[in-house]
Amino acid sequence: MKYGESTFDILYLLFAIVCGVLILRRAKNRTEKLMGLAALILGCGDAFHLVPRVLNYFVTADFTAALGVGKLVTSVTMTVFYVLLYYIWLGYYREKEQRGLTLCVWALALVRIALCLFPQNGWLSNSSDMTWGILRNVPFVLLGAAICWLYWQKRGADRTFRLVWLYILLSFLFYIPVAVAAGIVPMLGMLMLPKTICYVLMLCAFLRAVNRKGA
Repeated sequence: MKYGESTFDILYLLFAIVCGVLILRRAKNRTEKLMGLAALILGCGDAFHLVPRVLNYFVTADFTAALGVGKLVTSVTMTVFYVLLYYIWLGYYREKEQRGLTLCVWALALVRIALCLFPQNGWLSNSSDMTWGILRNVPFVLLGAAICWLYWQKRGADRTFRLVWLYILLSFLFYIPVAVAAGIVPMLGMLMLPKTICYVLMLCAFLRAVNRKGA
């Protein structure tokens, strides 16, 4: 299991980071640059958690604090990723920005990040406290639901992004059980694999969008 999971994690990180660099190199406008930035933030942020996780399988050392802090960093960068998804939606579909919607997106993101910074989360001890796992994820789920709804509205307008709403929905369906109960049922952690695949599919959509527009 450790070899399979480690290989998957390493390949995912390499794909996300290389994908971000490629998109930024090919980007011809602000929206495409945001796609590349989102891919890089996703890959680099997840690396803070996945690299210690891989090392923990093969190196005899205490990675408790590194794994916990890695989860914190990933929680923050994942939130930023969804804020960028909102601005990508605005630019890609040339939607006029609505102040109320933008404030809602930022408010949910900032509340989520603020909750993640509370010491009660026990990041340094890599705690799996269910109460704080639920609290910090409530605004995150609401943020994801809002972004999912926006992309769902445009599902028939463009073939490249028509399934992005589904990738977002599935990623949260896989993520929520892990965030809430993985500390009680460790096997739930396996749901992070299909969740990661959903993000890979989103990045593939970014690549297709940049390649199509640049063709």
